[in-house]
Amino acid sequence: MNQQATTPADGLQMPPVSQPASALDAMRALLARDLRLALRRRADPLSVLVFFVLVASLFPLGVGPEPALLRTMAPGVVFVAALLAAMLSLGRLFADDFHDGTLEQLLLSACPLPLLVLAKILAHWICTGLLLALVSPLLALQFDLGWPATGVLLLALLVATPLLSLLGAVGAALTVGVRGAAVLMPLLVLPLCVPVLIFGTAAVDASRTGMSVEGHFSLLLAFLVLAVVGAPWATATALRIALE
Repeated sequence: MNQQATTPADGLQMPPVSQPASALDAMRALLARDLRLALRRRADPLSVLVFFVLVASLFPLGVGPEPALLRTMAPGVVFVAALLAAMLSLGRLFADDFHDGTLEQLLLSACPLPLLVLAKILAHWICTGLLLALVSPLLALQFDLGWPATGVLLLALLVATPLLSLLGAVGAALTVGVRGAAVLMPLLVLPLCVPVLIFGTAAVDASRTGMSVEGHFSLLLAFLVLAVVGAPWATATALRIALE
């Protein structure tokens, strides 16, 4: 009874049967497991990061070295590049677990499925969105952004990238196991991300022109709270439908 069971995918340790784990323990175990998988597959987060840098770097080369133009387009370019880079990794958020049977075990777990989904989304954000946000100040140098605007860009991405992961998880769950999911998922997710793109870029523009950024960040944080509450439940429902 005290022996530990292991899921099919890379040693997700389950607590002893005689001592049921709390929801927090289950979330922590799933988060650690997904982070270990990401460390073993370094090419996946690295390819997302390289794509982000390449896309953002192509625009200064294409539009020329005019500083005023570069500063004006910088927020939109960086946010669009981050959005497209996040799309690259969302396809595997649930696909591997679906194919190896781990997803079925998660549905049968005593821990509520939305909480387990939230742990997987957090792992995805750490491996993609957090990296993109931390690299953004280096990209801001290419667009001649000042330090105040660069700091706002970093903060805006730290708020916006979790939103991208939460919204993207819903699209990934709706298309898991579906043929052509790589094409269908961006069509579902990109329209949902438009408000994030608008208010994120507006915050950086407001900082660059000396205006207040509080309103834009308030809206981004409000969207984030709504997504944290609603997206895991919507994702869990979509996963249950996919496995029926």
